[in-house]
Amino acid sequence: MPTLSDFPISRKWPAQHPERIQLYSLPTPNGVKASIMLEETGLPYDPHLVRFDANDQMSPEFLSLNPNNKIPAIIDPNGPGGEPLALFESGAILIYLADKSGQFLPRDPARRYEAIQWLMFQMGGIGPMFGQVGFFHKFAGKEYEDKRPLARYVAESQRLLGVLEGRLARREWIMGDEYGIADIAVFPWVRNLVGFYEARDLVEFDRFANVQRAVDAFVARPAVQRGLAIPKRD
Repeated sequence: MPTLSDFPISRKWPAQHPERIQLYSLPTPNGVKASIMLEETGLPYDPHLVRFDANDQMSPEFLSLNPNNKIPAIIDPNGPGGEPLALFESGAILIYLADKSGQFLPRDPARRYEAIQWLMFQMGGIGPMFGQVGFFHKFAGKEYEDKRPLARYVAESQRLLGVLEGRLARREWIMGDEYGIADIAVFPWVRNLVGFYEARDLVEFDRFANVQRAVDAFVARPAVQRGLAIPKRD
């Protein structure tokens, strides 16, 4: 049976506790999905910082775990059947950790798929579109003379926020009274859009009062506050 030491990534990021889940990440909107989920569930884990400024994500060790060179990624040394399981893609990691812990994903099959549907909404819409707003508003894209790309992504981000606003109009969380993986996926991105990307006024965020309410409640959770700073930057 393979062990954690059989994974090349463990040579670059040695495990302090090899019996725990190993998290390879950075505190980005995608990265903190995994750290927040781990904090919320109480599953023991070792966090490892993947430094983009050092191109850690392009190292042979990291690529051996995730050939798509994106964070987060995990190895569970005690995966299904007691064998190690390596996973990348934040959505897959959230579903796996929910199943492993028995938390934050409804057990009823219909409700389960409804929650996964909203997780896919984040992964296919909110993440990519908000990220493009960040690029064209704050980073290199802001130097482009042609402002049509920014306008397009701003309009689409406003539309997506409107979808969320409608969903949250009569619900505390995306799935109603039940906080879960859809919230853990969505709200770090909303927080990033209006905070780090400095796009609050650009997307007219104050129009989306229910989204703001839910983000505030999300950030107030102690596990979220811890997870937003994990792994710690040097």
